[in-house]
Amino acid sequence: MTGLLPLEATIEIGKHVERTFLGMTFNIDTIISTVVAGVLVLLLGFWARAAITKPHADHVPSKPQLIWETIVDQVNTQVEDNLGKIPPYVVPLAVALFFFILFANWLELLPTEINHHLHLLPAPTADTNLTYAMAIMAMVGVWIYGIREKGVKGYFKHFLEPFPVLLPLNILEELTKPITLALRLFGNIFAGGIMLALIGLIPFYASWAPNLLWKLFDMAIGGIQAFIFALLTVLYFGMAGAGHGEHDEAHADGADHDENPALAH
Repeated sequence: MTGLLPLEATIEIGKHVERTFLGMTFNIDTIISTVVAGVLVLLLGFWARAAITKPHADHVPSKPQLIWETIVDQVNTQVEDNLGKIPPYVVPLAVALFFFILFANWLELLPTEINHHLHLLPAPTADTNLTYAMAIMAMVGVWIYGIREKGVKGYFKHFLEPFPVLLPLNILEELTKPITLALRLFGNIFAGGIMLALIGLIPFYASWAPNLLWKLFDMAIGGIQAFIFALLTVLYFGMAGAGHGEHDEAHADGADHDENPALAH
């Protein structure tokens, strides 16, 4: 297969169309691809909302409504059974992240590369600027939720568990969560872009088969990575509020016993 490659070929890794404004550098191709993926998610959301809220004369829920309610109920049930209660906005957030990342990953598969120097819609998730931004956004939301649920003292107390000597390791683990969340997504999508670039160096009469197979594989990888990012976001929210729901339930049970002492006997 190596004999089919050109004698001289260059693959530019991590190069973007850049513009500088007010001393800051912007990756224009990443911004455009991000906007496209965001618009697709909005269109999907508006369509789903119209389908779910559409009135029916027979008052029978529509198929999109049943699918959406099933997904939300199942995710909430699985997380609450293992980690405790989560806020109602977490699952919609995770679903939005899933479809946004999925669309962003799949943009790489579209034939929008004009030449080796101009790619109109590269996968924005192959740029760490976007993956770090999403990971930081998710983790800041997790930290805010944890503090709101447990209070500042209650939330930071878990860094001393199970032993105070583990405080540095627990803090390090918490700080590395957004880094690993971002780099996991970036690494897989970036590697897929490199493979497509390598396959593109093969003459067309020999590259169509590996190109087709790899694009199918890349679609699966893009879907899996979107699912993992969304799933970890839900799990982090569940972990941040873990124990709070159980405490409330125990407190409520204690109140019931106090109000009904006869029932306790």
